[in-house]
Amino acid sequence: MLDEVERWLADRSWSAADRPLDQLLERKRAAGTTVSVVLPALDEEATVGEIVEVIRRDLIEGLPVPLVDELVVVDSGSADRTAEVAAKAGARVVHRDEILPRVPAVRGKGEVLWRSLLATTGEIVCFVDADLRDFSSAFVSGIVGPLLTDPQVQFVKAMYDRPLGDAPGQGGRVTELVARPLLNLHWPQLAGFVQPLGGEYAVRRSLLERLPFPVGYGVELGLLVDALHTVGLDALAQVDVGVRLHRHQDGQALGRMAAAIYRTAQLRLSRGHLVRPALTQFERGPDGFVPRTYAVDTEERPPMLEIEEYAVRRVA
Repeated sequence: MLDEVERWLADRSWSAADRPLDQLLERKRAAGTTVSVVLPALDEEATVGEIVEVIRRDLIEGLPVPLVDELVVVDSGSADRTAEVAAKAGARVVHRDEILPRVPAVRGKGEVLWRSLLATTGEIVCFVDADLRDFSSAFVSGIVGPLLTDPQVQFVKAMYDRPLGDAPGQGGRVTELVARPLLNLHWPQLAGFVQPLGGEYAVRRSLLERLPFPVGYGVELGLLVDALHTVGLDALAQVDVGVRLHRHQDGQALGRMAAAIYRTAQLRLSRGHLVRPALTQFERGPDGFVPRTYAVDTEERPPMLEIEEYAVRRVA
């Protein structure tokens, strides 16, 4: 590990307990900083309501100053009751296609996160996946904390244990098999991140609006790498928030995720020739194995600062 990364681990890795809530509220009141929490959601009726309720209970209601000013669920076309459950729990629900309607939406988590910048106004934007179980509000307060207390910090990732069934620490298979090797080999300054692909992170809007967004599964790696090149390692940090329990995907879905992440990395390594943006997998059918070919997410959205509607809103 680079000496720079060892130093960074000592200086920029914290626990959520290091910054009590009353300290964060005091800093927020003094600075007048606003915080938006965004939950990208697709068919998450089983979990999204509890997450919204916990955030409202612990970080909005009954506090002298709410830690969270906006709580927005961006629904990307759920076929279940995700939108209804989220709204009933107290979130503002916006459909992906209602944001920037002149630009046709494409499928993908990154697309939803990119559009959410137009649906929110907070100076700090905190992203939280909507499939978390046994959710703790420390997932929000923990990663927002460094941004409220240290003006040099601009991008904070959550770190946590990810059990797989009864096996502790065995979750995050794509992280260990794809993302971590890529980062260690090509961006060794980022080798200290425990959960580089985690969906829980808080970022200053002034940075997010300058970054391109891969539209699919590569969004977390793309934002992290681009943030490193934009603001440098010392502006990045991570906070231990405990244990993350969520719905695990099957091996084939993970394969598609891995291909998109590799494609995102390869695009950043070379803006020239790119590998074939497709992945063939095999499923057993009645007559043997059947090949299924899936497109790999290749599209990226430009920095939000380049979008006319966003620029108009900033002037207004």
